[in-house]
Amino acid sequence: MTDGPHILVVDDHREIRDLVSRALVKEGFRISAAGDGKAMRKVLADGRIDLILLDLMLPGEDGLSLCRALRAESNVPIIMLTAKGEEVDRVIGLEMGADDYLPKPFGKRELIARIKAVLRRSRADSVAEPKRRPRRFHFDRWIFNTDTRELLRDDGVGVPLSTGEYDLLLALVERPQRVLSRDQLLDLARGRAAAALDRSVDTQVSRLRKKIEKDPGDPKIIQTVWGGGYVFTPAVRQE
Repeated sequence: MTDGPHILVVDDHREIRDLVSRALVKEGFRISAAGDGKAMRKVLADGRIDLILLDLMLPGEDGLSLCRALRAESNVPIIMLTAKGEEVDRVIGLEMGADDYLPKPFGKRELIARIKAVLRRSRADSVAEPKRRPRRFHFDRWIFNTDTRELLRDDGVGVPLSTGEYDLLLALVERPQRVLSRDQLLDLARGRAAAALDRSVDTQVSRLRKKIEKDPGDPKIIQTVWGGGYVFTPAVRQE
């Protein structure tokens, strides 16, 4: 039995589940499959999953609701699968906490590339972290702990972060009061190899603002510099 990453494929079409599963097994992944939210939760309760391929259109509880529920309790990487072509559907999925999206129909090579890119990003910090001292960043009303990957409000309430949100926030808190272009943020938060397949950094900024700003419509912490990019405005104290 392979000891590769364990992928959970959640799709109500058996043909798609089987096709995707066979393709990923050939690449060395371990595969579990589920046809709906109930079956998905059973798989998650039975063992560790490294990444979820989650279809948007599911019977009963849809993929967006499942994504929101998953992100509230877990940082497991999620790639949304959607047959819809409208940009709004992709953006909503990302705002719910998905790490990436892939519109149907998709090719085997693109699917595998997306999975590997998301897994690489999610593991980069856990691999590098033992080599450096754990850090806590204090800014505005927040404490950002890179050892536990937690974002805590000053009243002790924790806010879950997706892998993409964590990467972006880390890049920003390490460089406060500096204007960073979109390309710089992609390089810092993802690495250029992954950026070629990545979505707009603006979507990630929008998602992060909704979690840390008092008024996301009038952001004070992450401000837009027109024609330049973004700047993280608060003073940052590091422990």
